[in-house]
Amino acid sequence: MTPVVALKNIFMNFDTGNGKTLRASVDVNMSINEREIVTVVGESGCGKSTIGKICLGVQKPSSGKVLFNGTDIWGPKFKWSKEYRLMVQVVHQDSYASLNPVKTIDQILSDPFLFHRIAENSSEAHKKVIDLLNGVGLTPADYFANKYPFQLSGGQRQRVSIARATILKPKLIITDEPVSGVDSSLRIAILDLMRKLNEDHGIAFLYITHDLATARYFGKGGKIIVMYLGHIVEEGDVGEVIDNPRHPYLQALLSALPPPDPKKAKIKKELPLKSLDMPDPTDPPPGCPFNPRCPYSEEICMEKNPEQISQEKSQPHFVACHFEKTKIPLWK
Repeated sequence: MTPVVALKNIFMNFDTGNGKTLRASVDVNMSINEREIVTVVGESGCGKSTIGKICLGVQKPSSGKVLFNGTDIWGPKFKWSKEYRLMVQVVHQDSYASLNPVKTIDQILSDPFLFHRIAENSSEAHKKVIDLLNGVGLTPADYFANKYPFQLSGGQRQRVSIARATILKPKLIITDEPVSGVDSSLRIAILDLMRKLNEDHGIAFLYITHDLATARYFGKGGKIIVMYLGHIVEEGDVGEVIDNPRHPYLQALLSALPPPDPKKAKIKKELPLKSLDMPDPTDPPPGCPFNPRCPYSEEICMEKNPEQISQEKSQPHFVACHFEKTKIPLWK
């Protein structure tokens, strides 16, 4: 199967303007197949959003290939076609900023129908908007169609953003922290809506988040990629990776989460990191990027960046750690 989007040996460097270079992505390889859910997690500044922009085709990598349906979109002979431009859509974190504040929801959603001639006139476009709003749970649809974005809640605006992203029947939707600005009581509803689009319409999702709980809930059955300082440090099936984290970084993230059962609060203790501070991304440490904070690091970690190693289990599980099979304790 040819992936919808594939990144091959991607490096992304940014000039900070003071003679230093920020490496947001280092030798990133990943692919997103049709109907697949791929989740990218990590702390702020780890390169998650940069990966999303590269997959969207709006950020040219410093080196490497970005393949849409097997075609390198940054190749010298590539020309954008309507098919390639419409195959990937995006749902932004800030739903208010992504919607035109001076247009009603009906106008916002009608524009793509009219521009791409999916509807012949405003009346037909309005009917399609009503169907769209009903489909994302904004009912009564006529009521919401006449509202402006500022008159809706964060969750309602995000439903509008998701509805807009589906109009052109994309193969992939990139969502960057789509529920971080939504009340916690409504987050599950938004995630369920996206999951329904994946299951009913076969739309693949790239879900970018720092929230491991929503990553596990939405990405169930899919693939998770854990990033640290621009590097992929762990990758595999969502359930396998979160239940059996092998990299010290992911273990540290999970150990800091409060358990759902208070009686088990003392079972998973916080990992004793050497430092709580992330290194300067413009001056990354040599070797493994996590070695200044890792409690298990040795001399080899400061000299050589580890390669990803397969766990050879029923579900593929890859870890970039020198000691993941010999020194790192199993997650209990």
